Amino acid sequence: MSTPQSTLDGPVSTGAPGGGEPPTDRPRRGGDGSHARNYSRGFVVKLAIIALVDALGVLGVLAAWGQGSYGILASMVALLVAANWVYFSRRALPMKYILPGLAFLLVYQVYVVVYTGFVAFTNYGDGHNSTKEQAIEALLIQNERRVEGSASYPLTVVERDGELGFAIITADGDVQVGTADEPLSTQDDAAVSDGRVTDVPGATILDRATVLARQDEVTTLRVPFSDDPEDGSIRTQDARTGYVYTSTLEHDAQADTLTDTTTGTVYRPNDHGQFEAEDGTTLAVGWRVVVGLENFTTAFGDSRYAGPFVKILVWTFAFAVISVASTFLLGLFLAMVFNDPRLRGRKVYRTLLILPYAIPGFLAALVWAGLLNRSYGFVNQVLFNGAAIGWLTDPWLAKLSVIGVNLWLGFPYMFLICTGALQSLPTDVLEAAKIDGAGKLRTWRSVTLPLLLVSTAPLLISSFAFNFNNFTLIYMLTKGGPRFPDASVPLGHTDILISMVYAVSGLDGTAPKNYGLASALSIVIFVIVATISALAFRRTRSLEEIS
Repeated sequence: MSTPQSTLDGPVSTGAPGGGEPPTDRPRRGGDGSHARNYSRGFVVKLAIIALVDALGVLGVLAAWGQGSYGILASMVALLVAANWVYFSRRALPMKYILPGLAFLLVYQVYVVVYTGFVAFTNYGDGHNSTKEQAIEALLIQNERRVEGSASYPLTVVERDGELGFAIITADGDVQVGTADEPLSTQDDAAVSDGRVTDVPGATILDRATVLARQDEVTTLRVPFSDDPEDGSIRTQDARTGYVYTSTLEHDAQADTLTDTTTGTVYRPNDHGQFEAEDGTTLAVGWRVVVGLENFTTAFGDSRYAGPFVKILVWTFAFAVISVASTFLLGLFLAMVFNDPRLRGRKVYRTLLILPYAIPGFLAALVWAGLLNRSYGFVNQVLFNGAAIGWLTDPWLAKLSVIGVNLWLGFPYMFLICTGALQSLPTDVLEAAKIDGAGKLRTWRSVTLPLLLVSTAPLLISSFAFNFNNFTLIYMLTKGGPRFPDASVPLGHTDILISMVYAVSGLDGTAPKNYGLASALSIVIFVIVATISALAFRRTRSLEEIS
């Protein structure tokens, strides 16, 4: 008789009376091959997902390479290497769950913060958008004039790969074709008839009607004569004849100067990323350079920004504090009222109260902007019998309107969290207070409110941070107006710091773009919110210790 042996299915006998096979009531694990098939299927799915991620990653790497964004390229390569190592390694099981969130955190949070901090110390903005080499090329192009007495070329307008271009016939009879991004180059297989280019393989000859319809594009188009910007470009005014235009500026790479050939003025680079003459005049196009703390000193020292900045900073704090306090108190009051089991129809009332919270904030702000309109708004026309009250044009009424609309939008959220907090309070503590003889007011002040603040204080802090940067409400309701009458920048009485950043950046088209100054103000906002949040969270921990 054989001895039992241990297998995956437990102890079994390897022999049986009479030498027969041992009876089995169930198959061995994986005996039918299902375990192996499931493992193989899972591996194939994982491999397909990684292949898809790699394909998208390689596409991003190639796009970054094409744009010359080598920082993004290096980041993409690092993320691809990390993803492949994590998901093909058996020793990185926790990272399989952490890596996606960590990658998004690095790309959308850490990178944005670091890049904003870098821009805050530069002069990035209108006239300083590119590198020095690109600025020189742009200056040479912008100061082009037609060369007097230069030859004219029979010209045909073509379109290649969605871009307009020119096809010209040189004095030697050669056909040269180019676009704004590709200098003229000889094309031997082009067809010429009656002194005009009639066919260009790979390009479409535009008919006269199409050329007239796109006249503005044609007359402003410049096609470089060669890779050297100083050779000039071909331009046309009638879409039939091209002329050579060259720059009035001459670049001396060794001396690092630009010379105006018409006046003899010499421009040299200064510390602010511009070419400057001895008399202080500068050329329009500059380049990005590091300017140190200049943006911060401008924000606090330049009268154009310092005065409005102080007013806007005070209003931002007032708006955030009043918004949090008003929405919390109203939401808490309604939560207490509708938490009473004696009240009938509580579910219906609660549903109605959260309706404002269900409406998108930007849409609700636009609706309220119409309701509060001075001339035809519902509030003035119906509730005040046609009175022309400037809810959005008077400085104090505009601030009151902003706080009122934010109260209407924000109290349902506070109502929900206070309702949940009240219903989760331990009943034994409340009963103990009642047995000890505490009245309703004392129980509320000493027991209910401290316990309530323990669970709601972090949410109040996040609400403060949100309202401190509540750009949507300000922009959709008042656009920061009414404007300051004595300010030289487009800022107003209801602007908060984040909307001031938007206005200073010039993205709304009301001011020249100044990304460096806007980034510096963003850093200031970050420091303020981070400091207040850190102090508030310390206070929250003390509440937990007391409770």
